[in-house]
Amino acid sequence: MMGLGLIWMLLSWGGILLLAVWLITVLFPVGPQPSVGNESNPHGTARDILDQRYARGELSRAQYDEMRQTIGH
Repeated sequence: MMGLGLIWMLLSWGGILLLAVWLITVLFPVGPQPSVGNESNPHGTARDILDQRYARGELSRAQYDEMRQTIGH
């Protein structure tokens, strides 16, 4: 009878712990949040991505200008 009580207690505390972890993940999500007003494309427009890549130094000025003309902006 003592073993059954111990198992019940461990299951109860495990359930409480799982509930607490779930609640924390719901209240405090991890990861980037979508910007307001841009729900249709969470990664931004082609121009936004191009600007970000240029700002990070991934593209030279010539590459940036060529790609900007290609996307039509």
